[in-house]
Amino acid sequence: MRFAVLMRKQNIDNPWVSYRWAPQEVLPDLGQFNSKQSNAISGQFLGRDPEGESWLFTGYELDLFPDEAEGYYLNVSATTPSWFVMWRLEEDVDRYIDEQSLALAKAESTFAVPHRICVSYNEAARLLDGGESVDTVPMSEQHASWLQEYVNDNYRPEPKKRHKPASFKGAERPAEE
Repeated sequence: MRFAVLMRKQNIDNPWVSYRWAPQEVLPDLGQFNSKQSNAISGQFLGRDPEGESWLFTGYELDLFPDEAEGYYLNVSATTPSWFVMWRLEEDVDRYIDEQSLALAKAESTFAVPHRICVSYNEAARLLDGGESVDTVPMSEQHASWLQEYVNDNYRPEPKKRHKPASFKGAERPAEE
């Protein structure tokens, strides 16, 4: 399935920084956002309001894998199932932003570009362990139920193994001569 990510450049009242980037929504991309269906990431400026700017990025493919089913289970069993959006502050944005929005994007020294979306807690944890910026976006009921169906079909918890206490394992004794 193809998806798009809506990023917000939110104005904040802070003496050191004037804004922060945050993903706001993950949307199904059925071709309504741009005419070319390419796998390349493409961002476009949507608009500005008193709270900040909105940017739409397209070109994200989501594939589910049976070996990640435990991570999907952890997500759908959470209080609020979420999308995980991995993004980076990029200096060279030419390849990520469409021509009409490029001048506006280049006005900043760095620009937030989402690089990956996922729905597995385990995958998001691996990305965070690798030093990436990963934010959550609440999942819609429709997407949560779709993920729950996948989990129901593919997730089988591993049976718990009972571990014997060390006192019952026996002592290590040298062989008698």
